[in-house]
Amino acid sequence: MPVIGRSKRVLAAVALLVLAIVGALVVLAAYLRSVDISVLEPKGPIASQEQHLIIITALLSLFVVIPVLGLVVAFAVKYREGNTKAQYSPTLASSKRFETVWWIYPSALIVILSIITWNSAHSLDPFKPLDSKTQALTIQVVSLDWKWLFIYPDQGVACVNEMVIPNDTPVDLLLTSDAPMNSFWIPQLSGQIYAMPGMQTQLHLEASSAGTFRGLSANISGAGFSGMTFSTSSRSMPAFREWIDATLRSPKTLDQQAYSVLARPTENAPISCFTDSDASLFSSIILRYMAPGSPSMNMAPGSS
Repeated sequence: MPVIGRSKRVLAAVALLVLAIVGALVVLAAYLRSVDISVLEPKGPIASQEQHLIIITALLSLFVVIPVLGLVVAFAVKYREGNTKAQYSPTLASSKRFETVWWIYPSALIVILSIITWNSAHSLDPFKPLDSKTQALTIQVVSLDWKWLFIYPDQGVACVNEMVIPNDTPVDLLLTSDAPMNSFWIPQLSGQIYAMPGMQTQLHLEASSAGTFRGLSANISGAGFSGMTFSTSSRSMPAFREWIDATLRSPKTLDQQAYSVLARPTENAPISCFTDSDASLFSSIILRYMAPGSPSMNMAPGSS
């Protein structure tokens, strides 16, 4: 009787475990349907590819998780103390049949993941320009403490914590930092990429529809990190040109003197726009770290 009682308790525990797992999955599914998760709501071709990659890798992981959990339940039921029909088979530890299965199965998954990784690493290369018949818009991005500066070299304007782009138009971003290393990320449009002092990185993105998307810093960089966000506004081409014309009438001018003030550490910086009178500003920010006696990367002008 005690053995039978323990057997029932084991079965009850296994049943509760299965119910808990199913319940957790149901709650998780309901939660995902009720909240907005940026990476699962892509608004551009790059973000769409990344969403597909997330879904595929999540589904592939189930090919490992489900069998493992299933075997845990099966072993607990079959080899419970009250199951007198269960056979003790110590030789299974060296069974060629089972060893073949548990070597081939993960090896096949590794091969599949390797192929996916190879293809995605090339198709989602941040330095790879987007295929489009529309001329790309170039924007220079500078990471500061604790704000983002966007310079439009061909349009002659610049903005802090706001990037305005025309939808259905490729955008070529050139990124650097005049503060500690940071990471640029717009979840609904692209993956993240680092911005580093003395270096220029690239990122290509495109918005497939009009809207406003949240951008942020994905690398902790000090006291003002939590407020280091920016707005990305995708507009029609006529609306984008109107914004450029309005910004060109701004009384603020971004020359070297104005930039030296802008580069000082500030938290939760408001959106502000300038006419850009210094076409060499972006390159000068990079070159100051490459000249003899240049400041340390971790102690750049304007850094904390």
